[in-house]
Amino acid sequence: MVLFELWLTKKISLKEDKSMNKVIIIGNLTKDPELTTTTNGVNFCRFTVAVQRNFTSADGEREADFLPVIAWRSQADNCYKYIKKGSKVAVVGSVQTRSYEGTDGQRRYVTEIVADNVEFLSTKNSNADGAADDGAKPKTKTETVNKFEPIDDDNLPF
Repeated sequence: MVLFELWLTKKISLKEDKSMNKVIIIGNLTKDPELTTTTNGVNFCRFTVAVQRNFTSADGEREADFLPVIAWRSQADNCYKYIKKGSKVAVVGSVQTRSYEGTDGQRRYVTEIVADNVEFLSTKNSNADGAADDGAKPKTKTETVNKFEPIDDDNLPF
């Protein structure tokens, strides 16, 4: 609404040559990420994110899309270190299409998401359902509080 008001009062011209390439997805990794280095020494990490569709098919099944993602440099290193198959991630980036010639001489086209930001939504020791992998039950407040030991006021430095 503010932009429209500015346009009315100051006659701001809206350029028609503007475009936007922005993708935001949330889903789970289908397999462990793969870290590779370019010939120039730049790290990049590839992984695929399964994103469920908002609707069900005719037979009541929920379908998913499997979207290839590529992260670069320190973001690639972090993805390789901290996420694994089943991890839930949020990816913000852009769509990129590239082509190359295959070993059979045919032109191949690849569409992938180039990650600007990857947020790790699963905890370090959790599976795809968010449950802890170590098998230990979570501690309650009373268990934590009971571990405190009383301190004699005469031993405090203040």
